[in-house]
Amino acid sequence: MEAKVEDRPATTVEQPAEPKETGDAASSALGELKMKATDVNLWYGDKQALFDVNLEIFSQSVTALIGPSGCGKSTFLRCLNRMNDVIDICKVKGDIRLDGEDIYAPEVDPVQLRARVGMVFQKPNPFPKSIYENVAYAPRLHGLCATKAQMDEVVETSLIKAGLWEEVKDRLDAPGTGLSGGQQQRLCIARAISVNPEVLLMDEPCSALDPIATATIETLMDELKENLCIAIVTHSMQQAARVSQRTAFFHLGKLVEVNDTSTIFTNPSDQRTQDYVTGRFG
Repeated sequence: MEAKVEDRPATTVEQPAEPKETGDAASSALGELKMKATDVNLWYGDKQALFDVNLEIFSQSVTALIGPSGCGKSTFLRCLNRMNDVIDICKVKGDIRLDGEDIYAPEVDPVQLRARVGMVFQKPNPFPKSIYENVAYAPRLHGLCATKAQMDEVVETSLIKAGLWEEVKDRLDAPGTGLSGGQQQRLCIARAISVNPEVLLMDEPCSALDPIATATIETLMDELKENLCIAIVTHSMQQAARVSQRTAFFHLGKLVEVNDTSTIFTNPSDQRTQDYVTGRFG
């Protein structure tokens, strides 16, 4: 259900010092705890971008990260599969765990981690390969298929899950870059889920898409969450209200508040959250 926040009158609430969330009540309808970030701080050189972020992400649910541009939500998302490792000046401190295991432990292979924690980016980025090879790339890299028949099955299953199979099944050898924007993004989702990840990170996946393609991706997210833990960064309050079960509000590199989505949009605990979701800034 789409939350209508634009006409909500301003209210005065006490501003807490720490992010607030309801414990058992907020998570009772969610799956098991999948990822947990504790006291996460991040620097780009001398500039600190994240400050003591604490967030839990649950399976079989969608967690939306919202906040104004530059607030650190995409930076935090990239911490969850160590994409920030490729930035030389980036330094991360804190504890991030996947199923209780420290993902920044020295023995953890980032490539294997990213197979478990997939990512879909803001702009569709299919490889300059065929549709088939776009999806087959990751399973081949990780040695998941011993035969061509197995690979064919993985490609077909991934495209079906991404809602793209019926549109491309007769032209799998066509270049992925020749698809429309919405189709390219679904191809990227198929590529991400081809190795059966446990978590899917989505960084503004609909920002470059038209409303029809956006609705398709949102429906897909709702279907995928039955078997995946999903975290999405979005600037759209309406999208966060439609697709997520929990919402976390970031501001100036800090996690201000996290709670079930309906509470964030109708009865937030922090005045800054209230001001953002009602459009007073951001």
